[in-house]
Amino acid sequence: MKLGVNIDHIATLRNARGNIEPNLLEAALVCQNEGKADGITTHLREDRRHIIDADVYLLKEHLKIPLNLEMAVNDEMLKIALDLKPNSCCLVPERRKELTTEGGLNIVTKKEYIKDFIYELNKSNILVSLFIEPDLKQIEMAKEVNTQFIELHTGKFSNLFHQNDKSGLNKELSRLKEGAIYAQSIGLKVNAGHGLNYKNVYLMKTIPNLIELNIGHSIISKAIFVGLKNAVVEMKNLVK
Repeated sequence: MKLGVNIDHIATLRNARGNIEPNLLEAALVCQNEGKADGITTHLREDRRHIIDADVYLLKEHLKIPLNLEMAVNDEMLKIALDLKPNSCCLVPERRKELTTEGGLNIVTKKEYIKDFIYELNKSNILVSLFIEPDLKQIEMAKEVNTQFIELHTGKFSNLFHQNDKSGLNKELSRLKEGAIYAQSIGLKVNAGHGLNYKNVYLMKTIPNLIELNIGHSIISKAIFVGLKNAVVEMKNLVK
């Protein structure tokens, strides 16, 4: 599997003291050049609580590995993505008061808008992933709106692992496997992410044919103790 490193929380730390340091581009280049990450992910939120517009343009200019832009499904973000032209966009739900993305995108409620949204991105040669729960109906809808990828939301899995709820964990892992297999059977490529860490990520290898894991908070947390290069290398070794 490939490893996409989410660097949002480098920006969180930077913003805590006035947008000076740590330098986001420097962090991304460490992930790319020393950690050998396969891609960089950033979430440009509507409230700009961590990543800001200037960040994504700077990253796009200097990175040699793919830039994956996580974003809400709205006209403002579509305009930015079409101008920026990242390698890929991951469409996510977003609420102002949430600490982090709390669940998967509900495709059913905005099906036609999402379909048109994806069409516009694809016209600019931008790959699209939908961040969804491992729900077969949502996966079926993902196919109908013509996305290329889905990213399975592993938040519930990660919480159950942390709680040592073995019964619930096995059930959720089975749900992730079933969702991945179904998605692949109808022609979708499958990534996964949210809450994955150094202790639980090995279980992602039991889900067949995952292409990429997007991991951020755990890597940035580990970097406090071992340095960013070592944190990325260690995670990359766990997922490959």
